[in-house]
Amino acid sequence: MSHGLVLFGHGSRDPEWARPLREVAARVAGGAGAPRVELAFLEFLEPTLEQACARLVADGVSRIAVLPMFIAQSGHVRRDLPAQIDAVRAAHPSLRIDLAVAVGEDARVQAVMAEVARAAFDD
Repeated sequence: MSHGLVLFGHGSRDPEWARPLREVAARVAGGAGAPRVELAFLEFLEPTLEQACARLVADGVSRIAVLPMFIAQSGHVRRDLPAQIDAVRAAHPSLRIDLAVAVGEDARVQAVMAEVARAAFDD
């Protein structure tokens, strides 16, 4: 398989924090023709972006999409993540890496969040 997806989260000192991201990764990976999926974290948890991309490259992946699992295009997404991607590109010059917009910026995600918010008052 030549395509990979990295779901990139902030990370937390509590490993249970990553459970929803693991569930999203499993849903993506479970579909027919799915890309190879890895999680990566900015801090506190592993793997790092560099470790996740190295795993994908070792599996023969030549193109990776990095999807920030953030609500918005925060400073981490605008500054820290691109610097990490540059480091991965330097380590793997033949690897194509595309950085997607933060997942929370997608109108479909915002619609689901609004549904969940409205459901908070349903009894």
